[in-house]
Amino acid sequence: MPVYNAPTRDTRFVVNELLRLESFGNLPGFESATQDMTDAIIEEAGRFVSEVIAPLNLPGDREGCTRHPDGSVTTPAGFKDAYRQYVEGGWGTLSAPEEFGGQGLPHVMGFIMEKYLATANQAFAMYPGLANGAISAIRAKGSPEQQAKYLPRMVTGEWLGTMNLTEPHCGTDLGMIRTRAEPQVDGSYAITGTKIFISAGDHDLTENIIHLVLAKTPGAPESSKGISLFIVPKFIVNDDGSLGERNAVSVGAIEEKMGIHGNATCVMNYDGAKGWMVGEENKGLAAMFIMMNAARLGVGMQGLAQAEVAYQNGLAYALDRRQGRALTGPADPQAKADPIIVHPDVRRMLMDGKTFVEGMRALCLWGALQVDLSHKAATEEERQEADDLISLLTPVIKGYGTDMGYKVATDMQQVWGGHGYIAENGMEQFVRDARIAMIYEGTNGVQAMDLAGRKLALNGGRAVQRFFALVDGECAEETADETVKLVAERLSKATGEMKAATMWFMQNAMANPNNLGAGAYAYMTLTGIVSLGLMWLRMAKVAAAAIADGAEDKAFYEAKLTCARHWATRYTTEAGALRRQVEAGSDTIMALTPEQLAIA
Repeated sequence: MPVYNAPTRDTRFVVNELLRLESFGNLPGFESATQDMTDAIIEEAGRFVSEVIAPLNLPGDREGCTRHPDGSVTTPAGFKDAYRQYVEGGWGTLSAPEEFGGQGLPHVMGFIMEKYLATANQAFAMYPGLANGAISAIRAKGSPEQQAKYLPRMVTGEWLGTMNLTEPHCGTDLGMIRTRAEPQVDGSYAITGTKIFISAGDHDLTENIIHLVLAKTPGAPESSKGISLFIVPKFIVNDDGSLGERNAVSVGAIEEKMGIHGNATCVMNYDGAKGWMVGEENKGLAAMFIMMNAARLGVGMQGLAQAEVAYQNGLAYALDRRQGRALTGPADPQAKADPIIVHPDVRRMLMDGKTFVEGMRALCLWGALQVDLSHKAATEEERQEADDLISLLTPVIKGYGTDMGYKVATDMQQVWGGHGYIAENGMEQFVRDARIAMIYEGTNGVQAMDLAGRKLALNGGRAVQRFFALVDGECAEETADETVKLVAERLSKATGEMKAATMWFMQNAMANPNNLGAGAYAYMTLTGIVSLGLMWLRMAKVAAAAIADGAEDKAFYEAKLTCARHWATRYTTEAGALRRQVEAGSDTIMALTPEQLAIA
């Protein structure tokens, strides 16, 4: 049975020492986020997911969800009771708004719980995770009446929600959707159409599910400018809050998927279902992006989550499995073979995994802090800077984070050798579960184009210039520590490669847009390396200072410095090659005709 232990020590390091969350106590929502409070939440959340949620992961994957003849759906054994405990513990309310029953803590604390859940059991975590995007959209675009009717029970977890975007003939190109919304005399709309790939589309965890559905009203433009957003509840909610009749929405099928079997990914049929418009007509795209941006950060954390649980199990196996001898001589002469952790190639995969996991955790939680600061920082300038940074890096967190999450999962499967291919050991599940994160909520190619095609040029390039200034400033700080100097030097060089790639886009993308499309993925990866580098520079500074101050947990901080050096000497070497990939342009990529591509 796979193991999972929530990384509470490292989480506390990021929250207390790297982000210094308590220092923001003067801002709204941060008053209660004292170190005693955040430490207690982190430890108890870690205990809950490790003991209650993680044991359901492997059996839930094997059992999957079931659609019954009457169209109802049940989740794997244990999920319903675990969700009840999740709701009773108030875990979904940590960073939810107080006016709707939440605790109002910073987003960082909610992100920590989301990440713990996804690491312990990604399929389970998706049920409350998808509801968060729906809550954000209703809160931002819904009428006061809609907010009062739906949000309190969604925030507490009594009801869950979904996002209904994709249709059989269109995924990313939402302007092609065919689902229709016919206005009714009572102010509602009759929603008719089919949606696919709807995560948590139906289940037995809550008595009601609030679907947010994209559809087009009569006469709406056929492009994405004609999309509207609608609330379509599974059961109609009466004016007094009680549940009324079953709506005309049903599950056509549960998708047979490669992974996340414990989550009911459904084909949803809307047959004149009653819905209510959210926001303005034909302005559903803006509301959708509120859901999508929240979901993209969550999916980036899923990449981290699968990397982390795979790493924990890869490390455990490397410590136990004996094969061969250390190259420098027997590590354990009394045994017939040494543990495989003595072999440099195994250590290479473990160090790559550990360095990514800890760097990505810092990046995700720093990103969560930017979400808060974009709304609550003391000045407009600070709010704008935080918004610029998280907007720029959201596609990077999603794209680079899930690319690397999948790589680490497969590397840890490789550590297990042939046993990693056997289902009962759980490693192949981590690989299968990690793979979808590179696809949904916008494929990673779409994320790359969002970064290079939209975010770089936005507001005259203000966001990327702020990012460069931030990195340059921190690289230029004086330090006596040799590791910090090394990381700063290598980060500065990698940032120089990113600047050169950015300039090449400016000079070559306008004349030939394919140059942008051909180089976007390499640029996203390069930005991911630089972003993690910024986190490792900061962590190295904190670790060096802690050691100089005589920290009791010296081994912990020494390990941070070693990982920082590993990032500096291993990850940054890719930066120059990635810049050259960008500068290679689109000539070879676009040169062959379809007929030439088909030649075997």
